[in-house]
Amino acid sequence: MTFAQAAERHLDDVYGYLAWFTSDRAVAEDLTGETFERALRLWHRFDPTRGSVRTWLCQVARTVALDHFRSERRRTRREQLAAPSERFEARFAEGLSPDLESASRVLGISETNCTTRLNRALKKLEEALDVAA
Repeated sequence: MTFAQAAERHLDDVYGYLAWFTSDRAVAEDLTGETFERALRLWHRFDPTRGSVRTWLCQVARTVALDHFRSERRRTRREQLAAPSERFEARFAEGLSPDLESASRVLGISETNCTTRLNRALKKLEEALDVAA
């Protein structure tokens, strides 16, 4: 059996499996395409003595779906790390806390200068976190 024949015969099976696995038809459509792209690259590894083409394709689909979920989890984590900086920026817009006001007086800088320095520091921290993630 050629890859084209296997893909044509089992396209609906793979899509159905991914729709069940992800509970999202749109995601299942995208992952079905990725599955067949990966399966084409790995076709030389398929061993019919170890299982059917359908089983092998569903295993490839499972791997693709798990990679997708891991990627989504990393993206969500990055977004959550970025969220606190938005709270800080909103806080600075309302004015400095009493501790920050007294610190800016000790440093001999204006509130505006203090806010600017804090925003720059937060931006550098965000960039460092993005590099680390």
